[in-house]
Amino acid sequence: MGNPWAVDVVWWITAVEIPALAGLYWLIWRNRRDLDIVVDHGRNACEAAIARLRDNLAAYKLEVAKSYASIAYLREVEKRLTEHLLRIEDKLDAVSTRRGGAA
Repeated sequence: MGNPWAVDVVWWITAVEIPALAGLYWLIWRNRRDLDIVVDHGRNACEAAIARLRDNLAAYKLEVAKSYASIAYLREVEKRLTEHLLRIEDKLDAVSTRRGGAA
């Protein structure tokens, strides 16, 4: 008759090991596919968030450019303030000289 272990090993491989390995392969393949789907979804969400962030930043830059004073306007205001302060200084000097003393 032959070696009884040889038949049992072949039977074990065909009946148990091959289906178990096929099941493991299927689980690994499915997990990999699911992970790829999740990674793609996360990547798309991040790209959309970055696009929204860029749009918001561009809108903020435009708002800043519209709402803040220009350099020319700031120079004009500085010139007016300086002229006004000089007039105040001249008035204070005139009051000081009328009183007859130096401050």
